[in-house]
Amino acid sequence: MPFDRIFYSDLNETKEMKYLSSCVLLISVLLTSAGQHVQAQTELRQRDFFTEEQGREELKKLEPASLQAWESRRAEVQKRLRAGMELDQMPEFVPLEPVIYKKWTMDGYTIENVYFETLPGIYVTGNLYRPLKKLPSYAGILCSHGHGNNPDGRFMEQTQIRSAMLARMGAVVFTWDMIGHGDSQQCNHKITKALKLQTLNNIRTLDFLLSLPDIDPERIGMTGESGGGTQTFMLMAMDPRIAVAAPCVMVSAHFFGGCACESGMPVHKQGDYATNNVEITAVTAPKPLLIISDGKDWTKNTPEVEFPFLQKIYGLYGKNDLVSNVHLPDEGHDYGPSKRAAVYPFMAKHLGLDLKMVTNKAGDYNEKVVRLLTPAQLAVFDAKHPHPANYLKGDEAVSALLD
Repeated sequence: MPFDRIFYSDLNETKEMKYLSSCVLLISVLLTSAGQHVQAQTELRQRDFFTEEQGREELKKLEPASLQAWESRRAEVQKRLRAGMELDQMPEFVPLEPVIYKKWTMDGYTIENVYFETLPGIYVTGNLYRPLKKLPSYAGILCSHGHGNNPDGRFMEQTQIRSAMLARMGAVVFTWDMIGHGDSQQCNHKITKALKLQTLNNIRTLDFLLSLPDIDPERIGMTGESGGGTQTFMLMAMDPRIAVAAPCVMVSAHFFGGCACESGMPVHKQGDYATNNVEITAVTAPKPLLIISDGKDWTKNTPEVEFPFLQKIYGLYGKNDLVSNVHLPDEGHDYGPSKRAAVYPFMAKHLGLDLKMVTNKAGDYNEKVVRLLTPAQLAVFDAKHPHPANYLKGDEAVSALLD
């Protein structure tokens, strides 16, 4: 049938018309879907999207002229953050029924293995550190981890030490696996919507921490390094229940995160809207905030670039004293002893913790009291504790749940 007859043929030719109309509609849908996919990809800002100088200039453009202007912008950043993660409407979580078992009693704290379901068939796996000292109530701290290996994630020495030390100081601490790390092997870490799933798990992790007995809901903190730093400032921007934040070696004006779990969805750019991780971190204001930076990664310019921007935002509230930066120019990308030494007094000050529980007579931090456990000891799933019956497995199954 000639093309012109598609539209001008006799009305009796209904079968041909319906068939061709269906083809046209299908092509239109496919083109629209392809266009949306291309647009979403072009709006991703990943890794060192800017040069250092470009990042500096873009950050200057974001400086608000007044508190009123910032409050309006702040709401926009929060709205766009949710939209970029497809979390405008939150999914329904599975009822919180955590399984806690396999307890170790250590020097001043205990460690337990934990898992709980978030979405149907999706499980968070981690370790719960609790103080041995009995207190009227406890601060709660979420310790997210970055992309370290050998051993992985929450099994790393740096994660175990800071979790244990904070527990000795009087906080209930929970550290859990990123998707695709540790016990969380339900899908590849870099699935397309890794950021969405990781954030949903993080929100439910906060729910879990707050559900524990004697946790003071007004004293909740979070800290993590690298990708765990991204989790920290993004969750802090989205969830008002976190009172104190300390993202480590991550807040940068020119670097947007190098993994799908940080920047694999359009949270930094949507049409005419654009932001960066410094502005997202600024949403924390005026709550206590510590950013830890070093001289050998993308946070090397923090004292001259990122920190002054944050000071300006806090200054709008008259709260400059609540934002701080510890910069270690000779160090690299980790959560090592110097960085932990910065976070201990910060958390103690703002969460009411006891530094005497982790210092010696000279006032130095004594991390030697922490006994490291093996990944096998900290593992949640083993022969005695197999995967739950509805445990989703595979990228396709997990991704379908997120669509």
